[in-house]
Amino acid sequence: MTEMQLLADRARKASREIANLPEEKKNEALHAISADLRASKDVILKANDEDIAAAEKAGISPAMADRLRLTSDRIESMADGVDQVAALPDPTGKLLSRTVRPNGLVIEKVSVPLGVVGIIYEARPNVTADAGALCFKSGNAVLLRGGKEAVRSSGAIARVMRHALEEQNLPADCICFVEDTSRESAKEMMGLVGRLDVLIPRGGAGLIKSVVENSKVPVIETGVGICHVYVEKTADLEMAANIIKNAKCSRPSVCNAAECLLVDEEIAGKFLPMAAEAMAEYSVKLLGDEKACAVLPNAVPAAPEDFDTEFLDYILAIKVVSGPDEAIAFIAEHGTGHSEAVVTRDESVAERFLREVDAAAVYVNASTRFTDGGEFGLGAELGISTQKLHARGPMGLAELTSSKYRIRGTGQIR
Repeated sequence: MTEMQLLADRARKASREIANLPEEKKNEALHAISADLRASKDVILKANDEDIAAAEKAGISPAMADRLRLTSDRIESMADGVDQVAALPDPTGKLLSRTVRPNGLVIEKVSVPLGVVGIIYEARPNVTADAGALCFKSGNAVLLRGGKEAVRSSGAIARVMRHALEEQNLPADCICFVEDTSRESAKEMMGLVGRLDVLIPRGGAGLIKSVVENSKVPVIETGVGICHVYVEKTADLEMAANIIKNAKCSRPSVCNAAECLLVDEEIAGKFLPMAAEAMAEYSVKLLGDEKACAVLPNAVPAAPEDFDTEFLDYILAIKVVSGPDEAIAFIAEHGTGHSEAVVTRDESVAERFLREVDAAAVYVNASTRFTDGGEFGLGAELGISTQKLHARGPMGLAELTSSKYRIRGTGQIR
């Protein structure tokens, strides 16, 4: 038996131990975890400094370095997220439906944990805390396999969480961390049939594609985010400029950042310079179609593939469209089903956009950056699901449960 199989078996055993843990005990443990994360700040930051140094030596981009970097404030936010998960209702053991059949059978449907959740992720050490807290609160064990860029940071966070659980006389193995960051370890996780109940990839398009195509374990596909902001001709242009600045520049390395700006041709001449000026302090590289380049002298002509690229950087593709018909059709062709936004003062356009655009999150007059478990009141998230089976959008506690039927009889036979 391999080390990975042994680790998964330990997680499986732990999952059975915590599946029916009282909510009060779960919450006590989560508060203990958040306290230990705060108390261990210096240890976690030291590990993160080592990750950052190694990543910069390897030539990581500034945007991706920001994704990897932890600060005192980010660790505080991480701990706050764990406390927020503790404050949420327990998603397990809920009575979802109850039916009394003509023959007297009482059939109840209740929510239950998934079991053992595997997560393969890249340079986001905060995923370790979010995933550990969400899986624990929902009665699941989790097997975490982070990327090499964040292995020291993620490992330090996982050790803090495991220690807190042990201090609460709970099985530390409900949060298991894979130290091996080789491709072989990821491949082995994808083959843990019977040991993992579900596998969730979090990262770039390459990682997600590899897991979806190669995993033998059921996969919940989290999203590549080619997100659009469409500025319709009736929009408040100052509002629109603020929205695109936030959606593109506040944190470009995340999946809910905007990658493409669509602008109605009637307002392109006025709005595009406003948008460029709003983003100027970030030196955003603008890739425009022919009409956009005619308005923006500093824009670079966009190649066709630019409209199908998740840049995760200070780069924005721009297309001028004739109106809502073309904008909605363009999003249907080039979007990834993650997050799409329209800025408009026309209520009929807003309602049409909400109705016709097929994405996990659809916005009117707001930034795509709100597609986030914490912002949606979920406490934290395991990722943004762009598929349509089981879970879609930010994955919180409810998405980490399944269901079973409980049938009570009085001797009925068929």
